Amino acid sequence: MTNKRYDLIIFDWDGTIIDSEAHIILSMKMAITDEGLTMPSQQSIRHIIGLSLPRAIEELFPGIDNDSNQRVADSYRHHFFKETTAASELFDGVSDVIKDLHAHGYYLAVATGKGRHGLDLALQSSGLEPFFHITRCADETRSKPDPMMLDEILTDLDLESSKAIMVGDTSFDMDMAKNIKMDSVAVTYGMHDKKHLENSNPTYFIDAINQLSQYV
Repeated sequence: MTNKRYDLIIFDWDGTIIDSEAHIILSMKMAITDEGLTMPSQQSIRHIIGLSLPRAIEELFPGIDNDSNQRVADSYRHHFFKETTAASELFDGVSDVIKDLHAHGYYLAVATGKGRHGLDLALQSSGLEPFFHITRCADETRSKPDPMMLDEILTDLDLESSKAIMVGDTSFDMDMAKNIKMDSVAVTYGMHDKKHLENSNPTYFIDAINQLSQYV
C-alpha cells in the first residue's frame, strides 16, 4: 500500500462492515405488524436497507402519511435496540482490513443510512470506533443516494472527490458516489446482488473485503 490511489476510504456500514440483514428485517417486520400495515416481501425490505429510515418506509409504503411513517420508524427503533435474537456481527476479515488501512495512513470514514444513536452503539460494540476519522448518518444530512454526506466528509477533511473512494453494498452507495464524481467499490456479499449493482456502474467489484487493498 505504499502507492496509495486514494487518501480517504469511505465505508457504508450495514451490509458492508456488519452483517445486520436479519436484525434489520426482523425489526422492520415487527414495526410493520405493530402499525397493522400489509407486510411486504422480505426481498422488498432487504432492498431498502441503506436508505434513511423515513425514506425506506416511504419506499415500502408509497403515499404513507407522515404520522404513520413516524409511528413505524419509532416502532422500528424500539425493536431494533431491544431485539437480541438476530445479533449483528462483523463480516469476516473486516476488522483486520480496517486496522490495516488505518495503520497505513488512510483517512477512514463511515457514510450510513443508520441514525447516529445506532451507529455510535455499533462502532463501540464492534471495537472499530478508534479507526474512523469521521462519520455521517442519515438523520444528520440527506438520505442516500443524495451525495450530501459525502460532500460533508470531504469538506471536513479538505479533500477532493478524486482522492476518495466509496465502499458499499447497495446501488444507493454507488449512485451516491457517482453523484459526486467519486470512485466506488461494490461489495457483492451484502444487500444488493451483483446484477443489481452493475446497473450503477461501480468502479470496482469485490467479493470479500480483504480484496479491497488491490484497488486503493
